[in-house]
Amino acid sequence: MEINTSPQSLLAQIRDYQNKIDIVKNGQEINPTSVTQADDTTFANNLSKAISGALSDVNELQNTATTIQTEFQMGGDIPLTEVVMNMQKASIAFEATVQIRNKVLSAYQEIMNMPV
Repeated sequence: MEINTSPQSLLAQIRDYQNKIDIVKNGQEINPTSVTQADDTTFANNLSKAISGALSDVNELQNTATTIQTEFQMGGDIPLTEVVMNMQKASIAFEATVQIRNKVLSAYQEIMNMPV
């Protein structure tokens, strides 16, 4: 299973997993060839790469905002609007990252508290 970063492909993968969950809930069996250990490993590796890439992008936005802010404060020829825009981009990206982390932790805790 490959993770693509486009929203459409992620949505399709989520729907595929939801269908598999619904099949199990209804008492039907999933074809064992459709779910393999290799798929889980590939999925985990791709998910790890996607998360690392997203975190690097947020870090890059924050570093850019800090650099531009410092240059503006030193009297550089940078418009104030560019400084504010870069700071807002970094702030929004960081807030989104925190919200995603909170949702993932909440889902993990919910799964861990499920009776087996």
